[in-house]
Amino acid sequence: MAVNSGASLWGPLKELWETVDGAVLRRQPESVHLLDLQLKKHKPHFLSLYTNPPKSAEQREKVRKASTEGIAIQGQQGSRLLPEQLLSEAFILSDLFDIGELAALELLLAGEQQQPHFPGLTRGLVAVLLYWDGKLCVANSLRTLIQSRHGKTFTLDLSGELVALTTRFTDELMTQGLTKRILTLVSEINETREFERLQKERGLGNEKHRKEVSDLIKECRQALADSLFSWTCQSPLSEDDTLALISHLETVTAQADGSLDSVNLALVMALLYCLDVSFIEQGTEDRDDLIQTLPLLTNKQYVDAVHSRLMEGQPWKLSGLQAVCRLAWALSLRVLSQLPQGCENLLNEFLKIALADQALLGDVFLFMKQGILGCESFCQEEFYIRRLHSLITDFLALMPMKVKQLRNRADEDARLVHMSLQMDSELPSSLRKDLDHLMTLIGEFYSKDSFGLELGLEFWCPTESLQHTSLQGSYLGMALQRPPHKQVVLSKFVRQMGDLLPSTLYISYLRMLKGLANGTQCAHYSFSLLKTNGATHSDSIQGVSGSPVSWEHFFHSLMLYHENLRRDFPNPDASQYRHPSLRGITQRELEGLTSFLQLLTTIITWSENARLALCEHPQWTPVVVMLGLLQCSVPPVLKAELLHCLAAFGKSPEIAASLWQSLEYTQILQTVRAPGQRQAAGIEVELNEIESSSEEYPLTRGFCHLISTLVESSLPINLGAGIRVPGFQPYLNFLRDSVFLPFPTRAYRHPAEKWEVADAVLEVFHKLLRDYEPQPSDFVQEMVELQGEQVAAHKPPGHSVMFHLLNDSPMLALCLSLLEEGVRQLDTYAPFPGKKHLESAVLRCLCLLDLALQKEVVFMDFLRESQASMLVSPLEQLLQGVSPQTRSADHIVNIARYLYHSSSNPEAAFQSAKILRRIANYPNIQTRLVGDFTHDQSVSEKLMAGFVECLDSEEAEEGTENGDDQQKKVARIRHETRIHMLNLLITSLELKTPNLALYLLGYEVKKPVSSTNLQDPGVLGCPRSCLHAILSLLQRGTEKRSGPVLTQQAPHMAELCYQVIYQLCACPDTSGPTMRYLRTSQDFLFSHLQHLPFILPSEYSNQIAALSQMSWLMKTAAIELRVTSLNRQRSHTQHLVSLLLDDQPHAQHTADGESGMEEETRSVSGFLHFDTVSKVRRKLLSVLDAIDFSQDMPELLQLDFFERTQIEQVISNCEHVNEQGHTVCNVKLLHRVLVAEVNALQGMAAIGQRPLLMEEVNSILQQVVERNRVRRSLSAKRHALRSWRSLVETLLTACPADLIPADDRQLIIRDLLLDLHDKVLSEDAAGELMPIVAGAVFTLTAHLSQSVLSEQQQGAGLEASSGFASIANSALHLILRKLLDFILCTGGGYQRLRAHLYGSLLYYLQIAQKPEEPDTLQIAGKAMWERLTAPEDGFSKLQRENLAIIESYGKALMEVVCRDACDGHEISRMLALAVLDRILSIDRQNQWLVYLCNSGYLRSLVESLRQDDVALQSLLTPQPPLLKPLYIYESKMALLTRVAKTGQGAVELLRCGLVAQLIECQVFDMVPDIDAHRLMRDPSGFIPSPMDRYRQILLPTLRLFQVILTSTTINHQQGAAQVLQWLIVHADTIQSLLRCQELSMGALQELSLLTGIISKTALPGALETGGEVNSVALMEFQGHINRFQRLCLSLLGRLAGSERERLLKQAEIAAPGDSAERREEMEVAMQQVCANIMEYCQTLLLQNSAQAQFSICLFSPSGSEPAGRDGGRTDLTSTLPSMAYSRVPSLGLVLYLLKNTAADFFRFHQSHRQSLGKLQTLDQLPPDELKELCQGLVSGPGGVEKISSVQRSLLAKRRLVQLINNRAKLLSLCSYVIETCLFVLWRHLEYYLLHCSPTDPKDSLMPGASLYRSRLTDGEKICSTCSLCRGLGLSRVSQQDLDLLKSDMAAGFGEALQRKLLEVEGLYSQVRSRYTFIQALVRRIRGLLRQPKS
Repeated sequence: MAVNSGASLWGPLKELWETVDGAVLRRQPESVHLLDLQLKKHKPHFLSLYTNPPKSAEQREKVRKASTEGIAIQGQQGSRLLPEQLLSEAFILSDLFDIGELAALELLLAGEQQQPHFPGLTRGLVAVLLYWDGKLCVANSLRTLIQSRHGKTFTLDLSGELVALTTRFTDELMTQGLTKRILTLVSEINETREFERLQKERGLGNEKHRKEVSDLIKECRQALADSLFSWTCQSPLSEDDTLALISHLETVTAQADGSLDSVNLALVMALLYCLDVSFIEQGTEDRDDLIQTLPLLTNKQYVDAVHSRLMEGQPWKLSGLQAVCRLAWALSLRVLSQLPQGCENLLNEFLKIALADQALLGDVFLFMKQGILGCESFCQEEFYIRRLHSLITDFLALMPMKVKQLRNRADEDARLVHMSLQMDSELPSSLRKDLDHLMTLIGEFYSKDSFGLELGLEFWCPTESLQHTSLQGSYLGMALQRPPHKQVVLSKFVRQMGDLLPSTLYISYLRMLKGLANGTQCAHYSFSLLKTNGATHSDSIQGVSGSPVSWEHFFHSLMLYHENLRRDFPNPDASQYRHPSLRGITQRELEGLTSFLQLLTTIITWSENARLALCEHPQWTPVVVMLGLLQCSVPPVLKAELLHCLAAFGKSPEIAASLWQSLEYTQILQTVRAPGQRQAAGIEVELNEIESSSEEYPLTRGFCHLISTLVESSLPINLGAGIRVPGFQPYLNFLRDSVFLPFPTRAYRHPAEKWEVADAVLEVFHKLLRDYEPQPSDFVQEMVELQGEQVAAHKPPGHSVMFHLLNDSPMLALCLSLLEEGVRQLDTYAPFPGKKHLESAVLRCLCLLDLALQKEVVFMDFLRESQASMLVSPLEQLLQGVSPQTRSADHIVNIARYLYHSSSNPEAAFQSAKILRRIANYPNIQTRLVGDFTHDQSVSEKLMAGFVECLDSEEAEEGTENGDDQQKKVARIRHETRIHMLNLLITSLELKTPNLALYLLGYEVKKPVSSTNLQDPGVLGCPRSCLHAILSLLQRGTEKRSGPVLTQQAPHMAELCYQVIYQLCACPDTSGPTMRYLRTSQDFLFSHLQHLPFILPSEYSNQIAALSQMSWLMKTAAIELRVTSLNRQRSHTQHLVSLLLDDQPHAQHTADGESGMEEETRSVSGFLHFDTVSKVRRKLLSVLDAIDFSQDMPELLQLDFFERTQIEQVISNCEHVNEQGHTVCNVKLLHRVLVAEVNALQGMAAIGQRPLLMEEVNSILQQVVERNRVRRSLSAKRHALRSWRSLVETLLTACPADLIPADDRQLIIRDLLLDLHDKVLSEDAAGELMPIVAGAVFTLTAHLSQSVLSEQQQGAGLEASSGFASIANSALHLILRKLLDFILCTGGGYQRLRAHLYGSLLYYLQIAQKPEEPDTLQIAGKAMWERLTAPEDGFSKLQRENLAIIESYGKALMEVVCRDACDGHEISRMLALAVLDRILSIDRQNQWLVYLCNSGYLRSLVESLRQDDVALQSLLTPQPPLLKPLYIYESKMALLTRVAKTGQGAVELLRCGLVAQLIECQVFDMVPDIDAHRLMRDPSGFIPSPMDRYRQILLPTLRLFQVILTSTTINHQQGAAQVLQWLIVHADTIQSLLRCQELSMGALQELSLLTGIISKTALPGALETGGEVNSVALMEFQGHINRFQRLCLSLLGRLAGSERERLLKQAEIAAPGDSAERREEMEVAMQQVCANIMEYCQTLLLQNSAQAQFSICLFSPSGSEPAGRDGGRTDLTSTLPSMAYSRVPSLGLVLYLLKNTAADFFRFHQSHRQSLGKLQTLDQLPPDELKELCQGLVSGPGGVEKISSVQRSLLAKRRLVQLINNRAKLLSLCSYVIETCLFVLWRHLEYYLLHCSPTDPKDSLMPGASLYRSRLTDGEKICSTCSLCRGLGLSRVSQQDLDLLKSDMAAGFGEALQRKLLEVEGLYSQVRSRYTFIQALVRRIRGLLRQPKS
């Protein structure tokens, strides 16, 4: 047989108890079935109650071999070897409890397992606890099952099914002899005997263990006795069982004080209920059934047996107990004899009387008082109280003759006593005090009413005269219908006993009345009784005195005493101030006075009417008389009673105020010293001299009680004004200096009184501090005038207490030592006198410290501001001081140790947690605390155990209702303690390490936190920490369908637990260990996420809590997903991802065997619907559903008296940010402000209106509470949405892409987007949630776009039919519509929010953008017709549909986007501009463009460029302020460029004066100095250098001009003229750019654009069209144009020849990493510049004239190339800088350019072909090549390694397309350059060789000069018209030059070159339009060069 490691004597029994408890007490659903199973399983345990499994030799042998052969353990594979030590312990345990060896072994194994729950105990000691705990579980289960039975006394309101089950089960147990078994066990189990056995075997551990074992044993006996009691309450016992119970009670003995112990009390009560027949009178509906089961009525034999046993049996050990049983029996028989069916089998009347007599002879009432009432547990059981009540009232009602007899006997005795007193003889011995005892019993019994039953009401019968309006309660209308007979009899008893009362019974009668006055209605009746008893006024005049029991008599006597004693009032200066013996109060009088004062106190405590009526009575003036008596010399005991009585009067605020004045006036505490008075008087003297010497302090305690009550009602500010400095200070000083500080050193006759004094005085301090709110005025020294001189005024008493607590004062020291004493006493776990008061005093000390910590911040702030000379220290620093007792700094440790006693002292633990939480806010203290907590190992373990115990507490309950029920209250306090502890952890975790939280949660505090290795408790000696406690709280119930129990039962608590877990996962130090632990040992996240969303019952605070719980959980999940993805833990990630995203139902919840059947029986129709049916909602979506977007807002205040705006102002002043970071209004503060405002009103009108005003104040407060709630709710929703969003974003971004297939991914995003939009677009969605939704929409759309694009790239044949990618077009359209709706619904506000939406829209529109395709150079070959008739591809289709949807929104959408583009927040403007740009690019109908132009938005944009100018200028400073203006400018220019791309747009821009605006911008002239800014580089590289910033401003403008020039075909001249004007205005800048020394990449880009613009504008004819320009300006313009032309040509010289190679090399050196890219860009830019300049030359030549002979010459007739022939290229620029740049370039340069370009062409063509080939065979490329291709596109070293192979091939493809298109561009540029070069060459050669007539060389003096001159005139020639300079120009060229030119050209333009050129045409121009152009030109040039010399 296998061993159960859960211990069969404990584990299963614990489970049994949990099931019973759940079914019966907690009423869990579906529990009846479970209970049934458990009861069947455990029936043997109940039948053989507490019988242990027997020992056996076989078992012993098996256990002995376990160390060598091993033993099988349930649930574990194989057998396990156990150590010898364990086995020997098992044998000891087996002998100790006499249990089977295997059972003992199991207990030990379970003990080992449970050890972490019991820190400091060994497994053996834990096993002892488990053994008894198992027993207790059985007993508790038995008791609970019996309580759930159906019966005569009570009902638990359970379901019929459950009651039937338990009744059936317990009946069966009863027939098997349960009663006798219980009685045997109760006698057998003896705590002392068990302890002796345990002690002998060392089975007892520390004090706590002893206490726990002793408690368990006691509870076992108690539960068994209670089971029997519960049974007899519900059903009678059989005859045998009853007799067995009686025979058990015969042997019962009392405890030392004469009372029964609680177990025997339960058994006595069981017998009393057995004999109880009172239910017969109640007449419930099932009465007859119950009567049938009653053996008293149905079984004559039963009655006889019981009767003979009670009457004839031998005397019991407790005769009083026997008497009680006899009385009960007599009364039952009496009741039964009155029933019709009960007569025949009952005994005669005589026997009943005899029974009653015997009972009285046994002093039955005395025993009831001492033996039964004296037992502590009596008051804790309602049904004990009810049974005793019925016993007493039945005796009085059913045996009136007996009562009368008692009264007569008492009267007789009184006479005897009186006679013996008069004759001074001995008292007779035969006095019986039965009536006395009866009255005292009634007084005692009814004065304790712990359940508020007011049973005493039965003694008061309201008469007609009492129909008073103020009387409330159940007897209000009773006088009309007769009260029940019993009530009449009882009230008669009360009245008659008071008539002619003998003096011996006077005191007991008063005590009885005091008991019967307990309760509001009872007090009213007794007040009326005493009022009517008194003689009327007329009687008293006639000298007839009324009853001695009346107000009249009592107050009259008090006045007489006062009169007499006042005469003896001693002179305070007389040295012998002692009580004079003459004419004092006798002991008997003292007792009478005391009794009456107690009665008076009880009545006025309960009844406010009585209080006011007595106090205002003109003749009695009780308050005055009592205060007078206090000044007289009466015993301290009486003074104490007087003070208690005054305290009761002081409960009414109106009396309290006058009482203060009287107290001050009578100087009970001397506050004014008379001049010349040597010695103090009053209470101080009594305390120091009388009470101290007698070592009893009733007076002091009474005084503290009085002050405590008065302080609560009203605190007088000007008490004693005029005679002394007004205020409460003297009283406080007395309480502090004379009562509190000396209390530990005084002597006490009763040790308990020491703590009573401490408790009483601390109560006053606590109230003073609790009600004190620091005010600025408290810190200003105010003066008061006293007898003509100024003296300092007193501060408020709370201020004084605060001051003493914030200093190292004796008061603080005493409080702290009291705490230390308290925790030391509690650690003994032993009862001691005054324990209750010590605990209360300790609690008040803790409360004081807590209040001081709470108020000290405000206090010290005010103190600092006031600059007063007061010195205080923060309390948290004082608490770090050294304790004088222990010589170590352990105050905070002592406070924390109270957590260890949370089970016995929940309130102290609660305050302790609160204090620790306040201290935890100070980071500097935390580090020290960790040291203090960990420095002593044993203390450290205890503290940890204390924290864990509080968190583990089973009894804690969350609930808003503060029930009066003590148990509920305690449960609530335990819950609050846990909340404070969790908040303490949360606060600490935010502070630096080491902190308290890390220590409490079990992390390393001495080593680095990240090195922690978390384990399950008990593993590797790891103690159970708070983390384990939190996890076990959260894990409870996760395996069930209903989800974690904590989220339902304690939502707020669960929320904080999840927050702690999140913080641990989010903090970098703790994240690693925590997530590892949660993942491996708990699978925490999965088990919780599967229960999302948490839907709690619809209470409001619950919804907020549920949202917060989900928020923290989702945030943690997001971290987990990110971490597991980074660590490549795919299975974990996959597990969570599928849980969150799957829409297929998970299998874990379906029961086994269901699915198989369904599959087979599913019909065809079912099959067709199968897909749609089986889908479930994705987890992420259902979480989103749980967030309710609507929020009911409180409506505006409706005010009649207050001014709304002012109230709103006050409310906003009272707002503060709470711990959770919500802004809420402090309701208490607001209430104080408003009430102060109401109180400040003067005049009669205000007083009349007061109730209405207060009502309005109330409505304002309710409104504010509602507002706070709404804010909290919104905040929770925002938090939940944010967490949801972060989870979604993590899922989509951080998790490996291949975990979610692309098609699923798109569908998921679609679902998320559509759901989000549906929620946010609903009517009542709260605006506060929109920004988060917009953010989420943005990320989701971005991912959708990315997913669709990547899918197209991978498998991208787009069929027009199937829609787009995996996501259907219809879904995409739906998303677009929702997105546009969202944009429109945000209206005018929410501009920042729209930024997200514009971003989303851009991403969305990007989906339909066609990807870049490789230019194969073949496409142009297709006929135009083919291209027009090709079917529409997917992209254009989607784009067309998108546009249709966008246009369906019409002007509304246009208006919003355009408005956002023109002004508002920068980011939204940029994005709105981008959206416009995007829409314009697809809007073929130009509707948006028309709107933009017509509505004036375009003009507004154009005009805003002038305003941007200033901002842009500021950007060019070395340290720019912000780059925002630059980004907006770029966006604007991009949009304008887009507009300019259509002819209509370009014309519109010119009309809006775009160029004019740009001409006025000065920023273009601010070219930064390159060298100066080299040093100012931004190290991060994020902020571009000033030069780059300048280019970012200039280039967009140039591009815009270029586009305008290209687009304006019809109005070209006008556009060109405007742009030329811009060039001329900024001519200096442009010329400096054209002369640029260093040709970097940026400079080349500038040049390519500039030359492009110049080539189109700076033409001779441009100026004529520019309107009327005067001749001077014309000349100036002409000059500028000439300069542009010259600079362009010299630039050509640099780029075509000298600098080209150098530049490309330089680019490679500068950026070796991305050199290939860089080189390509440079090549393209250079080719572009050359092409532009050549185009410019061509245009100039063509514009000038059509025929060659009139042509102008741009190049000099020199054929030599600019580089040396020998191939070693000499750099001309270095030798002749000034010459090289100004010389007119020669034709050789053009030829050189032609050659180079032709060579380049072939290089590029080759590369183009290779790349195309690679692209076509991409799959076969070797990995290294792929890597190389990706290198350029992936940043960072090793970046290529990290990406997946799919990504890699995608990137390679993108790179190849880039390369191919780049080469195609270069090829087209090369071909263009070749064509223009040939044309320019041809025109020049034609001119020079055919039409130019050379000049004679003789003309020139030296060749240099002629060259120089010709160069000059050349310049002129270019710029003037041909006819002017023709002759001049020709005369400069000599024949020699021309010959040289011809020979050079012939050499250069050789065969090889011509072949190459024709090949270019064959390769390239064939597919382009200008076929045979090159061929023709080559032919012509060849012809020119071959011409013979003329």
